Amino acid sequence: MRTQSEDTDLQTERVQLDLLRRATLARRVAAAASLSETAIKLAIRAIRRQSPGLGDHEVLLRFVEIHHGPELAGRLRSDLARRMK
Repeated sequence: MRTQSEDTDLQTERVQLDLLRRATLARRVAAAASLSETAIKLAIRAIRRQSPGLGDHEVLLRFVEIHHGPELAGRLRSDLARRMK
């Protein structure tokens, strides 16, 4: 049997999968939410490093553009500009 991850040995992966299978639904949802939050924070940090001159709103708009597309980011930008008038 081959592992799903190149950096995890087979026995470790089996233990991880067994723990996931035995975890409650609440625990699995919490783990997924935590992983998502971490991924979002890392993506935002990368945008800040790549474009240090951007303000907070522009960083978040860039995040939306990268992850959800330029059309949605443009609509969000327009809506935020309208609200700030």
